[in-house]
Amino acid sequence: MYSVQDLFDSYGGHLGLKLIAGGHGMKRAIKVPEVHRPGLSLSGYLKNYVSQRILIFGNVETLFLKDLNKEIRLQRLRNVLTPHTPAVIVAGKYRPSKELISRCEEDGIPLFKASMTTMNLLSRMTLLLNEEFSPTMTCHGTLVEAFGVGVLIQGDSSVGKSEAALGLIERGHRLISDDVVKIRLREGTYLEGSGPELTRHLMEIRGIGIINVAHLYGAVCVRDNKTVDLIVKLEEWDDRRFYDRIGLDEKYYDILGIKVPYHVLPVKQGRDVVLLIETIILNHRLKEMGYNSAKEFNTKLMETISKKQEEKKRVCETHTQSAH
Repeated sequence: MYSVQDLFDSYGGHLGLKLIAGGHGMKRAIKVPEVHRPGLSLSGYLKNYVSQRILIFGNVETLFLKDLNKEIRLQRLRNVLTPHTPAVIVAGKYRPSKELISRCEEDGIPLFKASMTTMNLLSRMTLLLNEEFSPTMTCHGTLVEAFGVGVLIQGDSSVGKSEAALGLIERGHRLISDDVVKIRLREGTYLEGSGPELTRHLMEIRGIGIINVAHLYGAVCVRDNKTVDLIVKLEEWDDRRFYDRIGLDEKYYDILGIKVPYHVLPVKQGRDVVLLIETIILNHRLKEMGYNSAKEFNTKLMETISKKQEEKKRVCETHTQSAH
């Protein structure tokens, strides 16, 4: 449950919030990632009013309430301040009215005064709440950036994920997170991966231990987050299994409703895994630009077969005519 206290602890300083009243209601849950200016609702129009949103009173709302007589002002505040209202923030240059302060104090609704303008507060609050409420998941693997592409390397324990990532870093690519990757859905259209703050820029290499990539290879070889564009799963080579040798069969893995290109890379002695991962990434970039080597090869192959069949047909017809 995400509460008003969580919001204040994380972003109170960034937003310039100061608690005025209703401090005993800081545990109220924020259930809707939206903020609302109740201008129309304060005028008495409450149709489709959503009471679970954080309310922001700007200069217009404050002056409008000031122009009402006390009885109507109290009634309008009762209409918009419900038991489901998470919090109220007063922005702009005017202080909240006495009636608003007393109402929030009585009902346990946290009331804040913000130092920034109303529009800036609305914009920043919307972005912050969308970030906090966006769907997330945690998966096992190593996330790196190579050639501008975010690659999630997965596989069973001890298959060589961290070693492959270390090889990529030695070639100038960057580490985002090792072992645990937190993936967040952004704007409903793309995935962003990051790592826990505790293990940021750290890698575990069996036989060596924990290493700090930023210290060993420099700050240019790490970054905090990156889009997840590609998944490469490492697995031990199995002679009994058939592995795709052309690449026409494109696989995808669903993460939070987003389909991510997925490749299975068999590992055995003598195979340069780092080079193969780089090749997968470069081939992926070519596909994004509209060039698909497998499809081009298949098209040329079908054209060649068709020509051979036509030549064979002409030869057969020539022999038939000669026989007559």
